[in-house]
Amino acid sequence: MIVPFVPELRSLELENSASRALKFRQAAFVYLHFGILYEAGAYAMWRNGLIPENWGPPWIWVLIVGPFVAGSVFVGLLRWQKPWFAALIWLIGAGRLPTLIHGAFVTSDTGVLAPSFYLTALVVSVINLWMLARAAWDL
Repeated sequence: MIVPFVPELRSLELENSASRALKFRQAAFVYLHFGILYEAGAYAMWRNGLIPENWGPPWIWVLIVGPFVAGSVFVGLLRWQKPWFAALIWLIGAGRLPTLIHGAFVTSDTGVLAPSFYLTALVVSVINLWMLARAAWDL
């Protein structure tokens, strides 16, 4: 809401929009680094034969689809700055948490990857979710 006759409210509105833009910029760059780390992990898993081939050749997902999605989310957060988009990405990221928590803390069910892999992914994911939440809900 723009109120041209009350300078204090107009100044507050501009300050809030600049603050919100900064939060989206921070969320975009944190997501970019999250995506790079995620892709590096996927690449290492692919090179060690840990990615199943039930959805097609893993190299397509690791070298084409993954970087495209991560780059698209980065650009979307940086350019669009839409709260619904940040909230959607937050929701998708939050959906990964149960698997990460299980892999990090349920030691009776160890798989091919070490619990430290899941714990590191959990920490990085929570940091990413924090920055996305700041942008989505203006926290």
